[in-house]
Amino acid sequence: MKQRAFVTGIGVVSPLGLDACTTWEAAVAGQSSVDTITLFDASGFDTRIAAEVKGFDPFAYLDRRDARRFDRFSQFAVVSAQEAVRQACLNPKDVDPYEVAVFLGTGIGGTISLAAQFDLLRDKGPARVSPFLGVHMLSDMAAAIVSMHFGFKGGSCALVSACSSGADAIGHALRLLQSGRAEVVITGGTEAAICPLSVASFGIMGALSKRNDDPATASRPFDMQRDGFVTGEGAAILVLESEKSVRARGVRPLVELAGYGATSDAYHVSAPDPSGVSASRAVRRALDDAGLTSDDVDYVNAHGTSTPLNDKTETLVLKEVYGDHVHRVAISSTKSMTGHLLGAAGALEAAFCVQTILSGVIPPTINLTHPDPECDLDYTANSARRRPVAVAVNNSFGFGGHNSVLVFRAVDEQDLR
Repeated sequence: MKQRAFVTGIGVVSPLGLDACTTWEAAVAGQSSVDTITLFDASGFDTRIAAEVKGFDPFAYLDRRDARRFDRFSQFAVVSAQEAVRQACLNPKDVDPYEVAVFLGTGIGGTISLAAQFDLLRDKGPARVSPFLGVHMLSDMAAAIVSMHFGFKGGSCALVSACSSGADAIGHALRLLQSGRAEVVITGGTEAAICPLSVASFGIMGALSKRNDDPATASRPFDMQRDGFVTGEGAAILVLESEKSVRARGVRPLVELAGYGATSDAYHVSAPDPSGVSASRAVRRALDDAGLTSDDVDYVNAHGTSTPLNDKTETLVLKEVYGDHVHRVAISSTKSMTGHLLGAAGALEAAFCVQTILSGVIPPTINLTHPDPECDLDYTANSARRRPVAVAVNNSFGFGGHNSVLVFRAVDEQDLR
């Protein structure tokens, strides 16, 4: 029998704030986090804007030696996990460490460390390259460090599927719980890729917005004047628990993670299949896994990257899956405020789905001032809206054709008594 899974804690480090509460309040207020890049000198770049995590001091959360050694993406993961574990009241000393797994997603991993050490190698020779580079640039290192930080021994793993990484990690964590192979999973995504190499790479692809003169309006999903995504950074971590664990520990779950579905376009390395057929199948698989129909859905946190092709294709997917009900579904793209966190995007947006269900507030899609006629749905333009939400869906679509969808459901208190 398939086991159920519940979210008992969330932790966030994002361009909108250094914890889940601050991030959510800023999102509801419709604040943009996009500004001129300060992490490096971008004066010679076509794109000079990003959504950076501001005011983050790793020494405030981590041992000084570890903070110096860890790549920024690992720092974000540990700090977010600390918050999530704290909210879940999960004391590592009170659980079997072999029943707690760590499963995190990242799209790029330790690229900041890698790029910096390349510079050292070029300028000062091989003797100056850090002995820690060989491990801390690896994509699995955030999961490994979180596991070590808490002493959780149920297995740690990284999942890499570009912009779907965070959502896929959460989905695979769900599968662990459903199958009874773990009782608790620390899961989500983390990314820190605002560095010259990655910004240059995405820029030369033509994927990034060049709205350097007005950064706050650069990320504008579903708007006629959108010209590309804005790179963001950060992490979001969920504590997922089986029903058995929730009952045994006597904790009150936030929401239920009810379903996950994934497909591949098998079409192009960066462009989505314009038919949206595979993405639609992923949504249907997630709803089937949750035992729900499209008519049960109240809210969709769209992938909504602010790129011309993605937003148009996602609109087709929404119409195909939800039919006439699509006009009764509230939709928003929180990337309009946070930028695109790449491998952490799906995890942050999963956290937003949790908070939407708990608060009954739909976060807005800001900068939607010139609606695209081909994107003609209710995207909660520019201002948050109050509305009860029992079922929320999170869409994540990644480079390489990865389509990953999560379904969250409000908890029936009577059901767990």
